[in-house]
Amino acid sequence: MTFGSNNFPLTRREMIVSGGTLGLGLTLFPKLGLSQNTQLPLETQTPGDVKMTTFSTSDGTEIFYKDWGSVDGGNGQPIIFSHGWPLSSDAWEAQMLFFGLQGYRVIAHDRRGHGRSAQPWDGNNMDQYADDLAELIVHLDLRDAIMIGHSTGGGEVAHYIGRHGNDRVAKVVMVGAVPPLMLKTATNPNGTPIAVFDDIRKGTALNRAQFFRYLTTQFYGFNREGVAENQGLRDSFLLQGMSGSIKGHYDCIREFSEVDYTQDLKAIDRPTLIVHGDDDQIVPIDASSKRSAEIVKDATLKVYKGSGHGLAQLEAEKFNADVLDFIKG
Repeated sequence: MTFGSNNFPLTRREMIVSGGTLGLGLTLFPKLGLSQNTQLPLETQTPGDVKMTTFSTSDGTEIFYKDWGSVDGGNGQPIIFSHGWPLSSDAWEAQMLFFGLQGYRVIAHDRRGHGRSAQPWDGNNMDQYADDLAELIVHLDLRDAIMIGHSTGGGEVAHYIGRHGNDRVAKVVMVGAVPPLMLKTATNPNGTPIAVFDDIRKGTALNRAQFFRYLTTQFYGFNREGVAENQGLRDSFLLQGMSGSIKGHYDCIREFSEVDYTQDLKAIDRPTLIVHGDDDQIVPIDASSKRSAEIVKDATLKVYKGSGHGLAQLEAEKFNADVLDFIKG
């Protein structure tokens, strides 16, 4: 994908790294006494600079992440965000800005196969997602962290704790999260039938862009009376979704639908806030958060009346305030 005219075929990533607009860069270079080819040294960065960077996991996969706010030498408690399918860390921008301005250190990564991270053919499974997150946490030496996961990201957070423990975790927030199990089974009668997930696989495999456009209607509840249409959210969803790997997205469907996170939930030994909309059409509340709140030892369930799956974006101010109260409580 390119932006601008044919004379400036910048990729989306190049636009981000360059500061977003050509005009800004061309204006600043002369004022700084630099040529357009001058590369600023890393030493010009100061604590708290907005940084977007990558690291390589032990299997050589490049993971993109943002590490903002009170960073080098700062006192800000880290908040780690895990995004939902098929999105990227950009889905958390309202939260990262809010909590960064509150003095917290905010970190969000693009899951492998999603967003700006590498697109490996193999390894698109929840064990690997959780291990990637663990490596990022160790890479940044994060401790006493607040872990926040939306949808599939909620499964990622739970599975991280199930595999790597609670030692670096202070509190947990799960919003519209998939645990304990989305799939309808004999022991999970309120779950979603496998045919629904097969349709998601088919839509992703054969007509991904159009399927993602269709999905935004239910994701944000735009098909509900009284819910205002928001074209910006639709466009952002599509841009984030289409920046990821079709193989990564396809494989991930199994991870959010058929993986049982019950034992991971039992492993959580930290105060946990579970937030869910009671009109969530993507992850119905009865088979997910209501059950999770019963399984996690120290859990508080907060239900948003009439809200849908994308409530952290649709009701960002309310969600941010509720999470802040939980963190400070």
